[in-house]
Amino acid sequence: MNHDSYDDPYISGILHEVKTIAVVGASANEVRPSYFVVKYMLDKGFDVIPVNPGRAGKDILGEKVYARLADIDRPIDMVDVFRASDAVSGVVDEVLALDPLPKVVWMQLTVRNDEQAARLEEKGIKVVMNRCPKIEYARLSGEIGWNGVNSRVISSRKKVMRQGFQSFGLRGDPTKPR
Repeated sequence: MNHDSYDDPYISGILHEVKTIAVVGASANEVRPSYFVVKYMLDKGFDVIPVNPGRAGKDILGEKVYARLADIDRPIDMVDVFRASDAVSGVVDEVLALDPLPKVVWMQLTVRNDEQAARLEEKGIKVVMNRCPKIEYARLSGEIGWNGVNSRVISSRKKVMRQGFQSFGLRGDPTKPR
């Protein structure tokens, strides 16, 4: 697969399909990007599992932190990698040792490892590199489109926002089963 760009149906399909996300490199530091991603994805109804050996047994945003992927007590649909590109091979080794295998490995912004992506794809695992699921979810659902971010529309008119929690339907109504 060409990982230089992804079409919207590929990204949207992944975000519709996955329910459980293990975030490798999750941080309890409120100013770290991984913290924002964990918080956002939890708010959107995903089951998010923080993975950070330095915080194992503690919690991040009320979610139990695991030291490694193998310690997680339930199947994982997607592994979100907040580690440097040269650390991806170790994460991929952990991923390929899981049973069942996750459906997706998502590497965060600036993280890319084509060799490891090929290993994952050989096992039928979808791969996304150099992207953020938080940003992609918000972009595809229209949450950040009103600011003009990659919306392909330039306008000075702001979307009318409802009161309370804003959900623009990428995953549908979070109170109803999928």
